Amino acid sequence: MKSAASRWAHVDALKAVACQLIVLHHLAFYGPMSDVASPLAPGLFEWLSQHARVAVQVFLVLGGFLAARSLAPQGRLKPQAAPWGLLGDRYARLVLPYAAMLLIAIAASALAGEWMEHDSISNPPRPAQLLAHVLLLHDLLDFEALSAGVWYVAIDFQLYAMLLGLLALGAWMEREGGLRRRMAPGLVLLAVGGSLLYFNLQSGWDEVAPYFFGAYGLGVLVAWWSGPRPRKVALVALGVLVVVALATEFRERVAVAALVALLLGVLQWRPHWVPKAQGRAGRAMAYVSRISYGVFLVHFPVCLVVNAAFTAFMPAEPLWQALGIAVAWGSSLCAGALFHHHVELRAMAWIAARKARVQGHSGSYGLR
Repeated sequence: MKSAASRWAHVDALKAVACQLIVLHHLAFYGPMSDVASPLAPGLFEWLSQHARVAVQVFLVLGGFLAARSLAPQGRLKPQAAPWGLLGDRYARLVLPYAAMLLIAIAASALAGEWMEHDSISNPPRPAQLLAHVLLLHDLLDFEALSAGVWYVAIDFQLYAMLLGLLALGAWMEREGGLRRRMAPGLVLLAVGGSLLYFNLQSGWDEVAPYFFGAYGLGVLVAWWSGPRPRKVALVALGVLVVVALATEFRERVAVAALVALLLGVLQWRPHWVPKAQGRAGRAMAYVSRISYGVFLVHFPVCLVVNAAFTAFMPAEPLWQALGIAVAWGSSLCAGALFHHHVELRAMAWIAARKARVQGHSGSYGLR
């Protein structure tokens, strides 16, 4: 039997690679180091700038896949689960490290502004702007983002809330209708269809969850319908839906999400096909996967400061600026690791301790 680490090696690999592509995309897209270094490999810089951002789809599908396995592994919300409590936990898990990152981003913009002028440098935030970021409402309220990628944190929370809502609705329909059949998978399928065939075609919806639920929902449904005994009819219907969506309008992001979901489904069906995660390479991949949220949060402030330093103090020559890109990439990984250990893990420990205290108080009150 495969170990747990081996069974999840493909998930670790997807997270680790997608995280690096996001870092490199931002380095290539925002400059100014990439503006000088791009003649060294124009095709590579063009691809990283315009196409590497599709790696976000990997995180969307994995997010749905892991959320489904955690919240409702059998397609039904766990009986002891309290949706509001779960939503609060998710908010704290996302926002406590994210709030720390916002302070780092503000400081990074201030420092970078001393060394260069560039569109990627944010203005000092107003109190309302900072509050909107903490409440994950910055895009909805049209505030300037304080760092690249902060939109994803808000969307992740919205998607989790949307899935919880569908699970709760499915449980209510089963309870009120006296149904034994699980209703949540059908509701999620309808939501995926609505996303792929309507919302994801409308650019004006790209600030809210329905635009992205097609990819997220693919991960959810694959988690439920694949495995040693796959739901073949349901999976065929899901495949037809994806084909129709791509025929309606081909979107690279949808195609990539479908391929990631297909990979997850096949490896759930045939877990012995998962490559073994052994040795230093396997441990390194698992580690980069664990710190991926920390890297995602802090990489842009780090890259901004390195961009400013190399612009101000190093020759404006391709090789020197390419070295700056390598320094920014490596520094992002190191900063992400430090952030994971000293901020993210401490935040998770605080959340766990608080839950334990609340549950302990609830128990003591119940004995009176």
